[in-house]
Amino acid sequence: MPESFPLGRELPPAATAAVAIVRRLVAAGHQALLAGGCVRDLLLGQTPEDYDVATDAPPERVSELFRPTRQVGAQFGVVLVRKRGRWIEVATFRADGPYLDGRRPVHITLSDAEHDARRRDFTVNGMFLDPLARQVIDYVGGRADLEARVIRAIGDPVARFEEDYLRLLRAVRFSARLDFPIEAQTLAAIRTHAPKLARVAPERVREELERMFVAPSRQAAWRLLVACGLSPYLWPQAGWDAARIDRIDTLLGRLPAVAPFELVLSILLADRTPAEIERIARDLTLSNEQRERTAWLVRHQSDLDDPAAVSRAALKRLMAHPAFDALRLLATARYADFADGETRRATLTERVLSIPPDAIQPPPLITGDDLLARAVPAGPVYREILDELYTRQLDEQVRTRQEALALLEGMLKERGL
Repeated sequence: MPESFPLGRELPPAATAAVAIVRRLVAAGHQALLAGGCVRDLLLGQTPEDYDVATDAPPERVSELFRPTRQVGAQFGVVLVRKRGRWIEVATFRADGPYLDGRRPVHITLSDAEHDARRRDFTVNGMFLDPLARQVIDYVGGRADLEARVIRAIGDPVARFEEDYLRLLRAVRFSARLDFPIEAQTLAAIRTHAPKLARVAPERVREELERMFVAPSRQAAWRLLVACGLSPYLWPQAGWDAARIDRIDTLLGRLPAVAPFELVLSILLADRTPAEIERIARDLTLSNEQRERTAWLVRHQSDLDDPAAVSRAALKRLMAHPAFDALRLLATARYADFADGETRRATLTERVLSIPPDAIQPPPLITGDDLLARAVPAGPVYREILDELYTRQLDEQVRTRQEALALLEGMLKERGL
């Protein structure tokens, strides 16, 4: 028999949509419960990110009872239901057949709440909540492990990880986020299975890393990735020597609670060449924006180390980039390496504030049309002249079009044009 106990707190307003789905399913003669991480977070007094529903109603029945729905995983009993402006995942209780690819069962069998709980990953994620009766239903010892503050695989940890190797990363994420140590047998199974992480689809790895590294617990996650032997398998040819591991740890520990994923990636890839970064971006299936921002942060990682020495034009060019705020966070983290780090931070802040927004990337005073009007032959000289003129404009050495035209005349004469 499962352990059953009252919730002991009110459900947040964000649970309303999921509770409405439960109520409708129950009224239609089905069992329906809130499931997984939302139950864990409610018991911890935290605000869940989302709410999932588990039910004995098969997918086709869910689709009959609700509109609109999305068939995102009907073959595994999962349907998305739109309710009160939210998409809620509604999954049919199931028992899984054998796993042959380290990701999906060969087949599933529609089942009951107990079997559904026992096929999940970790005990703290395996509880259900009946929101109508306000009762928590625990088949897997999740309550005890929450009280003990431990991450433990449900049943045999070897079997749980062989079912889905992504659970190796999920264990790290939950351990870091909740500040729960990983139970000894579960930890041993992670270390044994660490090389199997290389078999997981890259986009799934990237999604887990993104969740892991945007969280304030990113430093703890990095330490666990290293301690569990997972770091060499995050992507092909991943790996860091002891000095780089320590440097990454140091910088991650200096970041504020809120920091973008691309910034964390740039810290991990700080010693990689542009070609390597491009390959890793492809391996992780980064978006074009993520790839470009990560590469830019690596390329400019030390540009603000001495903020007093950066020219006004160079600073404006950095400020014009969408990832400049992330670069400032990185600079602040690096300033802790210097005895006068606080002075450097204050200098950078003062210089950034001294530049009005409309002065960061002003329209150029001189364009290629001006060179064409002077019959300047096409070639690299166009870029050379325009870059130099725009740099002087950004440095505020040239402030008007008349001054820029006069300077252009001089530059053309110097080149015999």
